[in-house]
Amino acid sequence: MTPEVFGTAEAVELAVVERSGFVESRHAGSAVVLGPEGDVVLSLGAPEKPVFPRSSLKPFQAVAVMGAGVTLEGANAVLATASHAGTPAHVSVVRGLLAQAQLTEDALHCPADWPLDGTARENAIREGSQRSPVFMNCSGKHAAMLLACQVNHWPLESYLSPQHPLQQHIRDTTERLTGEKVVATGVDGCGAPVHAMSLLALARGIQRIGTASEGSPFALFRNAAVLRTAVLANGWAIDGPGRANTVVIDELGILAKLGAEGVMVMAAPDGTTVSLKVLDGSLRAASIVALSLLADAGAVERAAVDAVAPKLDLAVLGNGVPVGAIRASYTA
Repeated sequence: MTPEVFGTAEAVELAVVERSGFVESRHAGSAVVLGPEGDVVLSLGAPEKPVFPRSSLKPFQAVAVMGAGVTLEGANAVLATASHAGTPAHVSVVRGLLAQAQLTEDALHCPADWPLDGTARENAIREGSQRSPVFMNCSGKHAAMLLACQVNHWPLESYLSPQHPLQQHIRDTTERLTGEKVVATGVDGCGAPVHAMSLLALARGIQRIGTASEGSPFALFRNAAVLRTAVLANGWAIDGPGRANTVVIDELGILAKLGAEGVMVMAAPDGTTVSLKVLDGSLRAASIVALSLLADAGAVERAAVDAVAPKLDLAVLGNGVPVGAIRASYTA
């Protein structure tokens, strides 16, 4: 029996959408904040209930690929954990990963799509391109998975099956990083398995990646440290120009990874970590809520959050002019 996600009765208000001084919409959900030592410093809603992390699972999948014998550094490592915008720079790295595996784009089993980046999409259409799996935001993860299969001589055609050796290894790595057994497995939008876990477990796993040492005696944490360093040095690769995760990484030096259906994780340089889910599935308030929680915990200056907020697409417009904003509204 699949466990149920937390319901509306357990959720708390996380953010509001304000137009002309009038609260037009409210976003409810759950969140948890871990202090630098891993202690829970704030719990909102029901963070002990399981959720599908969606693309916030990608850091665990990338660490697992590295643990399967694949050397990933720099942009290659970041594309393995990215929800990328499909710019030419992103696509070039994905194609490079496939080339390392001696595979073509036909090996990708993620859906065909257009680039998320508007300019890249317009250029692709103008050039006569079609929707393609390589443009899809998860293609870097899939290319890295295929490379792991080649390195280990695992079957390629079935690489997305939950019973595949790679997917079993990813599940084991996820459980090791989060300290929690997977309670359910589903199919993500890209076709890969997605594992349900509590927001608390998700935060713990991201914190372990965010604080891992390259000098650790354990390969799991050495790989996690390599991934974190790569992401912080290549914010463009995990998302795209002007997009939320890239802005937060580049402007604030915070490890950030969104997940579909309102999931967000962030880990500050001191190790303070947030994971949250907006119950209605919207991501529009997720970044500002996560940043506000980090600011409340003292992990980032409030002034720094206020300075970056205008770059997070939070303005509510009336005839093209800002008349309000999306803002965090939880009560700590």
